[in-house]
Amino acid sequence: MIPHAQNSSAEPAEDEPSAASSPTPAPPAPPEPDAPPGDAPPPNGAKAENAVASEGAGETDAADDLSTAAANAAEDSAEGVANAVEDSAEGVADAVEDSAEGVADAVDTVKDAAGTTAGEGAEKTVRLLNDFQDISFLQIGLIVAGTWLAIWLIRKTLPYLADRGPSQLRLTLLGLVPIARLGLLTLAILWVGRIIFIVTRENVLFVAGAASVAIGFAFKDYVSSLIAGIVAVFEKPYRPGDWVKLGDHYGEVMGVGLRTVALRTPADDAVFVPHSTIWTENVANSNDGARTLMCVADFYLAPDHDAERVRAALTDVALTSAYLGYEQSAVVMLAQTPWGTHYKVKAYPFDMRDQFAFISDLTVRGKQAVAEAGGVEAAAPASAPALA
Repeated sequence: MIPHAQNSSAEPAEDEPSAASSPTPAPPAPPEPDAPPGDAPPPNGAKAENAVASEGAGETDAADDLSTAAANAAEDSAEGVANAVEDSAEGVADAVEDSAEGVADAVDTVKDAAGTTAGEGAEKTVRLLNDFQDISFLQIGLIVAGTWLAIWLIRKTLPYLADRGPSQLRLTLLGLVPIARLGLLTLAILWVGRIIFIVTRENVLFVAGAASVAIGFAFKDYVSSLIAGIVAVFEKPYRPGDWVKLGDHYGEVMGVGLRTVALRTPADDAVFVPHSTIWTENVANSNDGARTLMCVADFYLAPDHDAERVRAALTDVALTSAYLGYEQSAVVMLAQTPWGTHYKVKAYPFDMRDQFAFISDLTVRGKQAVAEAGGVEAAAPASAPALA
């Protein structure tokens, strides 16, 4: 079949060159003898299409490669992050486990230390006392009996000598009683304690701690009085033979014990006041270790009288008293008040144990002297100021 022969009668298109005028086209190249019939080379258009297709296929392959590379990179990154997270988690877990083991070891160490301390404390407690067979109870009994006998002799002998010896030594002898008793008790306690206890520094601290707890919870007031008694022995705010006022009680100090002080009131009552009173109350001591004290007799007269004459009469009364001590002078003082004149006769008895008899003698003879001097007694109001 030849196509150009069939189209020779038709008019050729103006724009297209005619087949007759165009040179004879070159015959198509014979196919390669070795190429199969199906593999014949495509024409130019097909080549272009194939090139375009090949180019598109190449772009597609490049895109696929890029996608694959991105996917691989993302996968690698995810695996790296996962591995990093896993490694971090393992590190944290290891750290927590190490910390827990450290805490457990510390707790075990504390338990071991506490157990060791408790064991040592129990051992020391067991060793606080001497062996029972090594304690000499006969020696303890002799110490207690000897101490009691010595204190009894001191409490009987020294007051006896004070009452019958020179008056200058009375208060000195009486003041030796509490000091000697305190010294003997301290010596006996230390002696007996050394027989019963193993005296070491640890035991002393242990006993002191236990005693502190007991004192703090149960014997606070008692121990406070004991400590105040020791302070009173050395500071001497009062001593046997003194006339003192403790709280609401006034009287002569008959004895100074470890916990209380014994007073004998003018009404002959025995009053025992705890030494701890000195922590909270003032102590009024009338003689403070002296052998005598001042006695005062009060007189209240109406204003209309001869004051000079009355004063001279009261002075004569004081100087002629049988109880007067002549070591110090007698004084008569007076003060004018709205309700009258207040007289005070101040003098010292020879023996302070006669103070009430001395005041009574001054009062009885003073009233008589005032009457003879023309004075008239008046009733003083309850709110009258005291005359020193």
